[in-house]
Amino acid sequence: MNETHIVTIERHIIEEERKHPGARGAFSNILSDMALAAKVISREVNMAGLMDILGQAGHRNVQEEEVQKLDVFAQDVIYRAMDHTGHLCCMGSEEVEELLPIPEKFPAGDYVLLFDPLDGSSNIDVNVSIGTIFAIFRKVSGAERGALEDCIQPGRKQLAAGYVVYGSSTMMVYTTGNGVHGFTLDPSIGEFILSHPNIRIPEPPARSYSVNEAYYSRWSPPMQKLVDHLKGRDGSPGSGGFSSRYVGSLVADFHRTLLRGGLFMYPGDSVNPEGKLRLVYEANPLAFIAEQAGGRATDGEQEILDVQPQGLHQRTPLFIGARSLVDMAHEQLKGHGS
Repeated sequence: MNETHIVTIERHIIEEERKHPGARGAFSNILSDMALAAKVISREVNMAGLMDILGQAGHRNVQEEEVQKLDVFAQDVIYRAMDHTGHLCCMGSEEVEELLPIPEKFPAGDYVLLFDPLDGSSNIDVNVSIGTIFAIFRKVSGAERGALEDCIQPGRKQLAAGYVVYGSSTMMVYTTGNGVHGFTLDPSIGEFILSHPNIRIPEPPARSYSVNEAYYSRWSPPMQKLVDHLKGRDGSPGSGGFSSRYVGSLVADFHRTLLRGGLFMYPGDSVNPEGKLRLVYEANPLAFIAEQAGGRATDGEQEILDVQPQGLHQRTPLFIGARSLVDMAHEQLKGHGS
């Protein structure tokens, strides 16, 4: 593409589609519809301090977490942007216990969309960056309107994955397996503009790590030892010199790691041995992006993208970021649990 020209996300998607002569446009339309949904959600997030949409909706989701009003709004926006297009056979959302079928009154397609409508929503009231995460798979079952097996495929089978971060600016980052590209929303024209082409996680990486150290006492000894090494407490060669950067909003923490380098960790612990992050809605999409940007993602035992999900809401530990740092963490933890 000519770098002197403005490249919108729609143009970029079309250019990518042209690299696949057999493409019929359905896959590209799904990505375009996600971009539209992100614009609508971004508008509401940016108005959150001015409108009566903050606070709890008055019930809990399948994860036993209080549902925020913006969670409900984001869930509804994405579902309604996708349910009638004829491109999807079903959807899965972190906020809903069962898979979401396409209504009978609309045609069904060959793709599956999995999404976390508003990650980090507990930070809404304090104006911390939050986000949307999504993944697209091809249907593998014979069911016209999808089945559970379509939604619990290994992450390695993702066709596309992305996230939107709603912060000082709104950015959409996505990959279709051909590099990672970032687009910043220009509110004056209502378009996502290519601002970060061909993102690569820096190597050698920034000497920084991101983890909630309040849970240190609940971690396994190898996990404690790993953080002690990063902080320089163990006195071993090469230890220390790392700074700690933790927002507490997954999309924001990962976005910084993607652009600056470093290591993000959310291990299991004595209270949550499987961790708290969701495999299909959070870890898999971000792992696909990380690998496409030259990084790596593991659960401490194996590559995240190779894990076979057993359920829609399965949880997982996550170690993700610059490949050299994830390699170090993986070797420290492998065979010992996270």
